[in-house]
Amino acid sequence: MNYADIKKVDVANGPGVRVSLFVSGCTHHCPECFNPETWDFQFGSPFGEEQVQTILQALRPSHIRGLSLLGGEPFEPENQFPVLELARRVRRELPGKDIWCYSGYLFEDLAAGRIGSHSRALLEQLDMLVDGPFLIAQKNLGLRFRGSENQRILRVGPSLAQGRAVLWEDEPE
Repeated sequence: MNYADIKKVDVANGPGVRVSLFVSGCTHHCPECFNPETWDFQFGSPFGEEQVQTILQALRPSHIRGLSLLGGEPFEPENQFPVLELARRVRRELPGKDIWCYSGYLFEDLAAGRIGSHSRALLEQLDMLVDGPFLIAQKNLGLRFRGSENQRILRVGPSLAQGRAVLWEDEPE
C-alpha cells in the first residue's frame, strides 16, 4: 500500500486533535473529490513500519484524541490488510485512542464482507465510520465531519452488535 500523507495534527477529520493517515488508491472517483490525486494506487510513498512508528509516536501525547483513516479509500481490498494491521497496533499499544475511518463504501456492505477479505475485521477495530460516497448534488458545507448529506457518521461497535447502522449524534466535546 502507498500513502499520500500523514498529518500529525488534524482537527477536521473527527473530534479533537487527531493524527490522520491518507492512503492511496480509490476506485470510487467521486466527482469533485477533495483529494483526487489519491485515486492512484501508486501515488505517494510506500507505507511500512517506519510510517507505523511515526503514527504511533504522533498519537502518544495526551492531547491527541485519536487516529483518522482517509484516502483514497482505506477499505479498497488492496489497502485493507495494512490498514487493519495499523488499527490493531493502535488498539494494542494506545488503547485510549479512538479510531475514525472515512469510506465511500456502505457499512452494510463492509459488515457483510462484500468488499475485500478484511472489511469486517477492519470494521471491528474502528470506533466510528463515515460511510458513503461524496455526492456533489448533496454537498453541504454545514455538515460536521462529512461533505455530503448522504454520508453517515456511524458508531461501529453498536452498529455491528445490533446488525444495523447506529448513527452518531454530535456530542459535547
